[in-house]
Amino acid sequence: MGFKKILCPVDFSPCSRDALRTAAQLAREWSASLVVAHVWQPSQWSFGELAPDVIQAAVDAEQAELRNAEMLAKELGVRVVEPRFLTGSPWDQLVTAVRNDPEIDLIVMGTHGRTGLKHVVMGSVAEKVVRHAPCAVLVIRSREGK
Repeated sequence: MGFKKILCPVDFSPCSRDALRTAAQLAREWSASLVVAHVWQPSQWSFGELAPDVIQAAVDAEQAELRNAEMLAKELGVRVVEPRFLTGSPWDQLVTAVRNDPEIDLIVMGTHGRTGLKHVVMGSVAEKVVRHAPCAVLVIRSREGK
């Protein structure tokens, strides 16, 4: 079994870097293209208090990080890498991106492994993507601290 197009969401954490490395390896092995996506979620509490130039600086910084992730995927041997900068609720934007691009047949993403109250309050993007995605999802647990 092989895949044609893989989506790898990145939040620039060590866990998402591990997922990107796995996604790149799978893309190389299957000659698949790789979509590296980042979802920017403006803070609903402070958005009105921040100056537009501060918001733009934050967006610019995250877009630069996305370009770095794209370059890493290429350095890891992926031939076709497509960056996508999305805005909104991360799990919803990722699921929508897959629904709008029927060629995507696998999502490879990291998980922070939150448990207890943190999980209840913040939820899990990975868990929601697994429940709602119209394709296979491979969730990579961070190797950090192991």
